[in-house]
Amino acid sequence: MRRELHAEWTKLRTLPGTGWLLASVVALTVGLGAAADALAGCPWRGCGHDPARLALGGVQLGQAAIAMLAVLIISGEYGTGLIRATLTAMPRRIAVLAAKATLVTGLALASGSLAVLGALLAGRLILPGSGFTAEHGYTLAADGPTLRAALGSVLYLALVGLLGLGVGAAVRDSAAAIGVTLGLLYGTAALPYLVGDPDWQRLLWRISPMNAGLAVQATRDLAQLPLGPWQGLGVPAAWAAAALAAGAVALTRRDA
Repeated sequence: MRRELHAEWTKLRTLPGTGWLLASVVALTVGLGAAADALAGCPWRGCGHDPARLALGGVQLGQAAIAMLAVLIISGEYGTGLIRATLTAMPRRIAVLAAKATLVTGLALASGSLAVLGALLAGRLILPGSGFTAEHGYTLAADGPTLRAALGSVLYLALVGLLGLGVGAAVRDSAAAIGVTLGLLYGTAALPYLVGDPDWQRLLWRISPMNAGLAVQATRDLAQLPLGPWQGLGVPAAWAAAALAAGAVALTRRDA
C-alpha cells in the first residue's frame, strides 16, 4: 500500500484548506475550552463541575473541522473528476480507501493531540481563577482519569475523521456528505433532549456517536453515565466502521 499512501499524501498536501482545517481543530478546541473554563464558576466545595470535561469541551466544536477535512479528502475528488485518474492509476480501490483512512487517522491524531494538550494547559491556567482550587476539592493534577479523558478525546477525533471519510465515500457530494456527517454528530446528540420518556432518552444517548463518545472525558460521577467511558467510545467506533464499510461498497461497486 506504499504506492497508494505516497499518492494520497501528495494530493492531500495540495488540497486547498488542509492547513487551515487542521489549524482550526486546535484553535476551536483550545478556544472554546478556554472560554468554558473562564465562564465556569466553583464558589464552594464540591460544586459539581468536572474540570476535565470543561477544559476539553472544545472538542465538540473542533471535531467539525476534522469531519470536514475527512469528507473533502475523498468527495473533493469526485467534485473535480480527479477520482477517475486516481482509480485508473491505482485500480485497487480498497487500498486507495485504506490509504486515505490511514492519512485521516494520522492527521486527526496529530492535530487532536496538540488541541487536547493545549486545552488542558489552558484549563490548568484558567480554572484555579474560576474557583477550582484545592480548598474546593480540585487538584487539577494529571491523574489517571484525566489522562484517560485526554487520550480518549484524541481517539474520538480520529474516529470522527474515519466517520467523515466513510460518509464522503458513500455520498460523494461534498456538501451533502458534510451535512450527513455533522447531522450524525450534532443531530443525534440533540435527540435525547427532544423526548420526554427517560428510557428513550437513555437509548438515544447511547447510540449518539457524540454523546456516547465524549463520555470518555468524564472524570467524576461515572456511575451516572448511561455508558462507561471506554464503552461510550465504542459507539463512534461502530459508526465509523459502518460508514467505512458503506463507503467501501460504494467505491467498489459504482463507477467513478
